[in-house]
Amino acid sequence: MYKTFFKYVLQSIAGMLGLSVYILADTFFISVCSGSDGLAVLNLMLPVYGVLFAIGSMVGIGSATRYGISHAKEEKTDHYFFQSVAWSVLFSLPFVLGGLFCPEAILRLLGADAGLTELGRPYLRIILIAAPFFMSNYSFTAFARNDNAPSIAMIASLAGSSFNILFDYIFMFPLKMGFPGAALATALSPVVTICVCSTHYFGKNCQVRFRSCRLSFRHLLSCCSLGFSAFVGEMSSAVITVVFNTLILGITGNIGVAAYGVIANLSAVAMAIFNGLAQGTQPLISENYGRGNTAQVKQLLRLAVIVCLGIEALLLAGSWGMTDSLIAIFNSEQNASLLAYAHTGLRLYFLGFLFAGLNILLIACFSAMDRARPAIAGSLLRGAAAIVPASIVLTHLFGINGTWLSFLASEVITFAVILILSLKTPLR
Repeated sequence: MYKTFFKYVLQSIAGMLGLSVYILADTFFISVCSGSDGLAVLNLMLPVYGVLFAIGSMVGIGSATRYGISHAKEEKTDHYFFQSVAWSVLFSLPFVLGGLFCPEAILRLLGADAGLTELGRPYLRIILIAAPFFMSNYSFTAFARNDNAPSIAMIASLAGSSFNILFDYIFMFPLKMGFPGAALATALSPVVTICVCSTHYFGKNCQVRFRSCRLSFRHLLSCCSLGFSAFVGEMSSAVITVVFNTLILGITGNIGVAAYGVIANLSAVAMAIFNGLAQGTQPLISENYGRGNTAQVKQLLRLAVIVCLGIEALLLAGSWGMTDSLIAIFNSEQNASLLAYAHTGLRLYFLGFLFAGLNILLIACFSAMDRARPAIAGSLLRGAAAIVPASIVLTHLFGINGTWLSFLASEVITFAVILILSLKTPLR
């Protein structure tokens, strides 16, 4: 069991890290190309990524989780994959239309001034047009993991990330496309991931069946109930970014938003690690839960928590021990104000990962066991119910330092609620 657990977890973490690395590559190349204005624009657009990833993960991961449970129970599952991809593409259409006809309005809504809107318009247009690939990407990787092919999902994610990093440089500098070049490389990376994953689906070891059928809203709701925690987990990043950007703009202006952009992108790496741990654990728990192996489920959960605590300790030590070195990677202009804001912000913000990692893991595990109550409650608290009031109150009391600390406060509240709800409905 231990060998299988670490195989799934390490491969899932590697895949998720690949996704976060290309965001870091974007941030680095954009900082070199456009300086603090580029960082500010990218950070203002992070909620767009959050919404795309949230919907894609809810449909894709939820469908794959339901597939894993149903497959273990030997129920009919030949329509799951088709429904997952079809709903993902359908939900992407409003984003495509927004990219084609009104990217400027979206940027202004996110808080961009005239200069940042002009800089970010072509980037946002390309990203939104590629929404079908971003959103269906989750279905391809999640079903591969739930079909005993975590290595394919990992290789696919790493291939997409490697493509993005390489072509970020090629498009932006040798081809002199600048900011839009970064968007084009990012937009094409999920296409690469999908193509690599498809080698599994057309291979002899694939147990996922493809049957086209009429789209079922009832089926969608059934799957999304298990993917809702993934939705809120991704959506929380978008909500946090919007709230923080609004609060920070009122205190420090664009330079503070640029500093938060550095912190947000570094935190994306931490989130990727914990999401990888959660997604690697989920198929194993779903399979054992579906077969009624309660003892195995408890053992897997205990092991995952121990690993999570170790990762949290390492992340905190790294963020405090290498603070200025991490910030310097993205501070190409050596802006003293950006360094000052980001130095304190990074250290205070990363304290939240002492609880955030456990919350992400526990929410995913409860979803894998079809226990919607603690999963949904924890997801809603992480996504908005705790972080929004905490950030407003603490910012009012302590200024920008209160903004950074609100992440910790909301995660502590979330952990307490999850713990109480899990004790009320113990696993039997």
